[in-house]
Amino acid sequence: MRTTAYRACDLCEAICGLELQFEDGALAAIRGDAADPFSQGHICPKGNAIIDLEADPDRLHVPMLREGSTWRAIGWDEAFALAGSKLAAIQQAHGPASVAAHLGNPNVHHFGHIAYLPSLLKLLRTPNIFSASSVDQWPHQFTCSQMYGHQFLLPIPDIDHTDYFLMLGANPMASNGSLMTAPGIPRRLKALTARGKLVVVDPRRTETAAIASQHIPIRPGGDALFLIALLQAMQRIGPPRVDAYAGRLAGLDTALAAINAIDTTALEAETGIAMEVVSQVASDFLAAPRAVAYGRMGVSVQPWGTLCQILLQLINLVSGNLDRVGGSLPNEPAMPITGPGTNPGTQGRWRSRVRGLPEFAGELPVACMVEEIATPAMARSAPCSPAPAIRSCPRRTGVRWTRRSRASSSWSRSTSTSTKPRGMPT
Repeated sequence: MRTTAYRACDLCEAICGLELQFEDGALAAIRGDAADPFSQGHICPKGNAIIDLEADPDRLHVPMLREGSTWRAIGWDEAFALAGSKLAAIQQAHGPASVAAHLGNPNVHHFGHIAYLPSLLKLLRTPNIFSASSVDQWPHQFTCSQMYGHQFLLPIPDIDHTDYFLMLGANPMASNGSLMTAPGIPRRLKALTARGKLVVVDPRRTETAAIASQHIPIRPGGDALFLIALLQAMQRIGPPRVDAYAGRLAGLDTALAAINAIDTTALEAETGIAMEVVSQVASDFLAAPRAVAYGRMGVSVQPWGTLCQILLQLINLVSGNLDRVGGSLPNEPAMPITGPGTNPGTQGRWRSRVRGLPEFAGELPVACMVEEIATPAMARSAPCSPAPAIRSCPRRTGVRWTRRSRASSSWSRSTSTSTKPRGMPT
């Protein structure tokens, strides 16, 4: 007997609707749900591959307990009780920092995880929180925290009203959009190319590059130099168009002076893009009634990821397209993720113990997780890092955790009379 069920895919922020086909109770096929008001039938290879996870012979259906070299199945109640007692014993013996947590990408797309994970992390009181964010969108969040005062004040392209869309390192025809997800992204992009221009800068001729008005191939990692050259070219055409932001800018002249001092004569050798092409993009961008520059994963997961995001924001700013219809618009999310009680994007409140990498937004970079696990406790030190104060208990309890010494892996509890809210946000 064939039956149908409808669910949402939580593997990425697009959260596409899925139509699941079952044959005698076994999952037989997965399709995009055409009736889903958000994804409108879109599905990517990851969504289709859920059927392979479902049928994987190695998939676990119950908790497994290792006993020596063997494994045995146990019940959920026993598994939760065992995990809780072991975690508590480890932290009692070695301190809160002896336990770490890693959160995968689907956690923020699942209501149960959003509702209960923060409480669990607060109970753990550990500074060692890692997630997929630091190898995904941290450059976006850090840039917004520094430029706009909050990590989630994320301006997004106004696709439906722009006339010129400069896109770097993104493939929304496949992803359905990322940090600009909207219903019917393919339809919206095709409408854009009919009325205006979509320029895709990407090393590969992606699905989005294939429907773009222009595809500019670039050598991987060359985005920052391209964007610097573009900003320089825009300033050669005319001064920044920032009258609309009068009284709300600080440091723009300093930033542009630093950018203009960078030598871009090696542009073509480093990026594969001729200066004439950059000059044409600058001219077209400024000539368009409404324009927007946007970059996603391809410009974030590289050594210059944060710089690329800052440069993209500056391009929108100096062209007068920031916070403007048809340009780059701050948005109002359905759930309040800015304002009182939210983390604006803290930085450097503590550091990793091996390399001394700074915390951002309550997490450490996942790039240092393995070394934190593999480095013996007595050898852990961070000579480049001051002894950090690890704040927990986001309520106004005034409790903080402070490492006893740089070479120590233990943490001591102290109290503070401050009434300022403290927290290790998720």
